[in-house]
Amino acid sequence: MNIIGPDALVFGVDDVAACAQYLTDYGLKPTATTGGAGRYEALDGTAVVLAHKDDPTLPASLGTASMLRKTIYGVADAATLEAIAAELGRDREVRMVAGGGIESVDDMGFVIAFQVTVRRQLDLPAEGVNAPGAAPGRAINAVGVEENAPALPRSLSHVVYFVPDAAKAEAFYVERLGFVCTDRLLGAGPFLRPAGTLDHHTLFLIQTPPFMKGCEHFTFHMGGPTEVMQAGTRFVNKGYQSFWGPGRHKMGSNWFWYFNSPLGCHVEYDADMDLHDAKWLARAETMSADASQLFLFQQRDKWAPGGPPSRAPGPGERH
Repeated sequence: MNIIGPDALVFGVDDVAACAQYLTDYGLKPTATTGGAGRYEALDGTAVVLAHKDDPTLPASLGTASMLRKTIYGVADAATLEAIAAELGRDREVRMVAGGGIESVDDMGFVIAFQVTVRRQLDLPAEGVNAPGAAPGRAINAVGVEENAPALPRSLSHVVYFVPDAAKAEAFYVERLGFVCTDRLLGAGPFLRPAGTLDHHTLFLIQTPPFMKGCEHFTFHMGGPTEVMQAGTRFVNKGYQSFWGPGRHKMGSNWFWYFNSPLGCHVEYDADMDLHDAKWLARAETMSADASQLFLFQQRDKWAPGGPPSRAPGPGERH
């Protein structure tokens, strides 16, 4: 099935105003919003949709602290929608929704919807790198750092679910919707890629107790690691709390920086994810800090040579 990836995530939240400000400061553009509720878009049109938790148009909550109410997947064409409706309709309700999409639930109770994708084709430069032995990644006299350069989310990358039965959840997405496992963290769960994208994953499942079921985090792709650092630094300077990062994951290879949020989950910036096709063989590693990241930094205030030392000198270091 030609499922491309998530087009939008729908949240029912306690504090619409705080979430609206958060998403705007994160870099998403408010579109068709009223009182903060509405759609917050990345550059390609993928989005987060906000509503108050008591909005009667929302699907029911998961019955946990999670505020995620629906994941909307973009598909390539109407034929894919018909195929999904026929497949899921064999054993569960499939509802038509406004705009020609369909809506159902997965085997964990997450509401999932499908629509012909709203993604706009982007034509933007990626971060260029100059390295000895390779052709220049930037034009001669083009600088790699511009302090005031925009660093905006380009596309909704992936969502991570806490699930009480990762094996059952994986089977649903693989057997019913054509996702494939690209890698697996033993003790946590699989990274899953639908057929319509080469991205390492658009869904990651993590085994947890039932009371934790919900969204752990979501993220948007940025234009490169420098944009992750710039956007994350600006976010910190606006008062938002860094949760994890910056750093670089091992599985997927994506750069990351996670933040706490008022949406009941973490929110990440990511960049430079691996691409895989059918020739790729999934790896498996036991879940650990070493398996989760290649390296990890900690954000701190800027410093310049000649200023107060950032830490006590170590053995053999100049005082």
